[in-house]
Amino acid sequence: MAGLLSASFPLIAAAQDNVKIGFLLKTMQEARYQTDKSLFIARAESQGADVIFDSSGNDPLRQLQQVEEMLDLGVDVLVLQPVNTATAGALVDLAHDQGVKVVGYDSMLQDGPLDVMVMQDSWAVGQLQADAMVDWLNDTRGEVKGRVALIRGQPGDANAEALSSGVLKVVGEHPGLELVADRSHVEWSPDMARDTVENLLVEYDNDIDAFIANNSGLAFGVLAALSDEDLASADQVFVAGSDADLRNVQMVASDVQALEIWKQIKPLAYAAADVAVKIAHAPEADVSDLITNYSLIDNGYAEIPTIITPVFAVSKDTIDATVIEGGFYTIEQVYPD
Repeated sequence: MAGLLSASFPLIAAAQDNVKIGFLLKTMQEARYQTDKSLFIARAESQGADVIFDSSGNDPLRQLQQVEEMLDLGVDVLVLQPVNTATAGALVDLAHDQGVKVVGYDSMLQDGPLDVMVMQDSWAVGQLQADAMVDWLNDTRGEVKGRVALIRGQPGDANAEALSSGVLKVVGEHPGLELVADRSHVEWSPDMARDTVENLLVEYDNDIDAFIANNSGLAFGVLAALSDEDLASADQVFVAGSDADLRNVQMVASDVQALEIWKQIKPLAYAAADVAVKIAHAPEADVSDLITNYSLIDNGYAEIPTIITPVFAVSKDTIDATVIEGGFYTIEQVYPD
């Protein structure tokens, strides 16, 4: 992976004829996606674009139908967060067959001719989670030793793989850590994650030190299972999630969950909207000529120009300096009591 780079785009004056952008998210299951939706639409519309939005409920067949519908409606550019990163290259092919370029959003599809990618630094997420776990073990156990469970999202999902890579790296660097489970969960299901953790707690007689989850929803499922055993406490078991959903941040603030990762949505959504508008106004241009500050990431098909936005660890000690000072949540939201 190339180094972390950020992107900024000047606003583009609206053209006389509005361009039409399709924005398709894989799901609205996690709370953060309401923010992705509203920020992207507002940014694109501020530049004179019309946005056709939809979400796929984590159903790849439904997403195929939605892509076909957006192409039938004449979108100039498609911004796509794929449900299935392994097969979504076919969706890009459909768009390209109609002369429509595709901006990947948040999750990098594999082995497909994507035109440009906008994503958060997923590789850093697991590293931040696992580094915090190491610090927690030192503080609570006096040594970096214990049982760790990795709670992944969708099986085969490239983003889940990237999110998990840092965790596996850190675990491999510490001989005292035992990875007792590395489990994937269809549709990123919190209920399935809860079932997984319930079974692991039975298998290991409640003796697991840390659970690292690919997103906030999965972490919530972990904590639900721990709660049934009176173990949902940051003093007893380390639990890390990622997406900074409000309920998870509240649990970090109340010492139930140890860590969340804040993936700033605004730079992600704004960068995707900006590059989509640029492409719509210059469809024949080489995408790499329309953007600055990008990395080249190999998705198995080609090296894709990729705009990467940063991520931040959120602990009880850093909530105020991150999600609150950053305007993601208010004090009243995080500390409702």
